[in-house]
Amino acid sequence: MSEHLVLEGFISIAAALEAQSRPVHAIYIREDKRDADALKITRRATASGVPVERVDMAVIAAHTSGTSHGGIIALAGERQTLTLASLLESIDRPFIIMLDGVEDPFNYGQAIRAFYAAGAHGLVVRPRSWMSTTGIVARASAGAAERIRVALAQSAEEAAAFYREHGLTIAVADAHRAISIYEADLTVPLFLLVGGEKRGVTRSFADKADLRLKIPYG
Repeated sequence: MSEHLVLEGFISIAAALEAQSRPVHAIYIREDKRDADALKITRRATASGVPVERVDMAVIAAHTSGTSHGGIIALAGERQTLTLASLLESIDRPFIIMLDGVEDPFNYGQAIRAFYAAGAHGLVVRPRSWMSTTGIVARASAGAAERIRVALAQSAEEAAAFYREHGLTIAVADAHRAISIYEADLTVPLFLLVGGEKRGVTRSFADKADLRLKIPYG
C-alpha cells in the first residue's frame, strides 16, 4: 500500500474522479457510513470502474493521520501533468499561475483554490514529490488541485520565457514597486508567479517581469 497516494474526504475524491486527474485504484469507506456522501462516491466510483470496499475504521486510520477524511479515502496514483503549451490550447486570454517555493501544503492548497476560483486556466509546478502531502493539498484546495490543469517546468524562468514567447504578460506577486491588483489590467493573457512564504519571488526574476502586483491591505 505504501506506493499509493492517499486522498481524503468526499470533496477531494469526487474531484479526482470527475476530473480524471490521476488514476484511482480503490476507495475505502468506513463500514458503518451510510450517508449521502458515501452513496454518491460509490455511484461515481462504480461508473468509473473503481472498486469500493467497506472497511473497518482501523484500515482507514492506518492510511491517515487525522479524522478530517470523514470515513472515506482513496488510494490513487500520481497526478497527470501536461506540457506548458497544452495549458494554452483553446483559450483566448489565458491566465496561468505558478506557485514556486511554497513550503506549507495547506498554503499551497489554499492558494490553488483561490486562483482556481478566480478563473485560472492552468497551474505550473516544478518537478517535486508531494507523495506525503497529496491528501493535504487536495483537501486544502477543496478539490481544486485535482480540477485545475497542471504542467511541469524545470524553473520559473523556463515557464516565463515560454509564455512570454507566446504573448503572455509576465507578472509577479511582489511588494516592491508594485501596483494594486485593482489598478492593473488583468484582462490580458497573463502568467503570474507567486513565491513562497519565506523568500517570495527572487529579485532577479521580479526585475525582468512585465508587471508587479500586490493586494493592498487595510
